[in-house]
Amino acid sequence: MTVEKELRGISGWAMVTALVLFAAVIIWQFVQFTHVSNPVPALSCVLLLVVEAACLAGFAVVNPNEARIVTLFGTYKGTLRQPGFWWVNPLTTRRRLSLRIRNFESSHLKVNDHDANPIEIAAVVVWRLVDTFEAAFNVDDYENFMHVQAEAALRNLATTYPYDAHDGEGVCLRLSAGEVAERLKHEIQERLAKAGIEVIEARISHLAYAPEIAGVMLRRQQATAVIAARQKIVEGAVGMVEMALLELGRKNVVQLDEERKAAMVSNLMVVLCSDRGVEPVVNAGTLYQ
Repeated sequence: MTVEKELRGISGWAMVTALVLFAAVIIWQFVQFTHVSNPVPALSCVLLLVVEAACLAGFAVVNPNEARIVTLFGTYKGTLRQPGFWWVNPLTTRRRLSLRIRNFESSHLKVNDHDANPIEIAAVVVWRLVDTFEAAFNVDDYENFMHVQAEAALRNLATTYPYDAHDGEGVCLRLSAGEVAERLKHEIQERLAKAGIEVIEARISHLAYAPEIAGVMLRRQQATAVIAARQKIVEGAVGMVEMALLELGRKNVVQLDEERKAAMVSNLMVVLCSDRGVEPVVNAGTLYQ
């Protein structure tokens, strides 16, 4: 199987110097043969000048983070990767490829998550070329191939995880950003391995419920948040009531039987757990009235 191989070209500046000197010699010889009226050597000088002009097509400039794929009559000869001014066989064709880091942001895809809820999802992929031979010859259009495969991997990821973990456990798209991003990067990299592309980073850039169920899911999230908040409030209220009873007993402030303790606990729980202001009732008599 053919893989990328680095091609070393001849220094372009050295070749320019050689061609200039060679052209000067040819012109000097042409002038000499013209004076002696000998057409055969003069014609050979003209042919040499034509050949030298054809050699000018062999010059190539390679910019930083850029590569040139060199082929000769359908045969892969190598890749110019080193930046600079080079000269190669003028009969070769040289295709320019960028090795710079690039971003791709997918469109908003509408898919069903693991729980069959319709969601909208999009991702940003940071990538670059690492193997020019695979990018040029294994796929028809490596950029289009990358876009299609990245969106396919994103669709597959969305069906693997639920949008939200309602039980508070397990991996979900909304809360497990790091793990989901790593899984997405791995899936995209597997699909692009044969195209000579390295995936540097892949992250979800947009995540939302589809409009037709967004309202219902919002109410569900709000209800879940209210329940969780109530649980925290009750846990705190129980601790405060327990502390109040212990302090009253330890300091002998008042002696309460079980019935009055239950009444006190009930009143404190109402005061501590209520979501609105409580109006106290003042007992002006004894504790048992």
